Amino acid sequence: MDLNGTVAVITGGGTGIGAAVAEGLARKGAAAVVVNYSRSGAEAQQTVARLESLGCKAEAVAADVSDDAAVRRLAERVRADYGRVDALVCNAGTTRWVPFPDLEGLTDEVWQRIMGVNLMGAFYCARAFAPALRAARGAIVNVSSVAGLLATGSSIAYGVSKAALLQLTRDLAVALGPEVRVNAVAPGLVATRWHIDRVGEQVFSEMTAKEQLKAPLRRTAQPEHIAQLVTALLEADLVTGEVLVGDGGRHLQY
Repeated sequence: MDLNGTVAVITGGGTGIGAAVAEGLARKGAAAVVVNYSRSGAEAQQTVARLESLGCKAEAVAADVSDDAAVRRLAERVRADYGRVDALVCNAGTTRWVPFPDLEGLTDEVWQRIMGVNLMGAFYCARAFAPALRAARGAIVNVSSVAGLLATGSSIAYGVSKAALLQLTRDLAVALGPEVRVNAVAPGLVATRWHIDRVGEQVFSEMTAKEQLKAPLRRTAQPEHIAQLVTALLEADLVTGEVLVGDGGRHLQY
């Protein structure tokens, strides 16, 4: 896919990886980027301003991706405003920090919220945007996590949701082919506010220093690194149903 002149929708696009993906697409010449958000309204507007400064038309649209009706309204609004959708990046995600041994901490509410956003949200978006993506012979990239591949992450529920998202990616690649390609990225530890705000800058710096010693590339991923993987998959015309891991090779060693 030539990203020049395309229309893209990015869920959770106001901050972190989503914002980096939006900027990456704008720099690739995207004509318009719709930045979806649920709570980060101010940040989404800041992202829109950066995109517009790059010559890309952009708008921020609020919608909870775990609400099917809200997602369908989002898809209809994008269709009405732009007439097409070439790329869908399902980046919206949530978690609860629950230590693995604390099984009682994984309440039904925790499971339902995490699965609702991380898994069902991606499915609802794929279903709602499928007609437009088919018409444009477009592509979807789901943002999963190494927690979907390994027994790690913020909670068991989070890891299960990201593993299920990888299987959904493979299934959708079959269901939406040949018109639509569906792939995923699986970031490791990324320097975003998701991690930094929870533990503080000092602790995060210590964490990343230790992780870097175990990663062949000796680097901690920045949002821009994951955005590179997303755009690469959008551009890869013969790749579908695959996952690219972005963790500097950390997953290669125990």
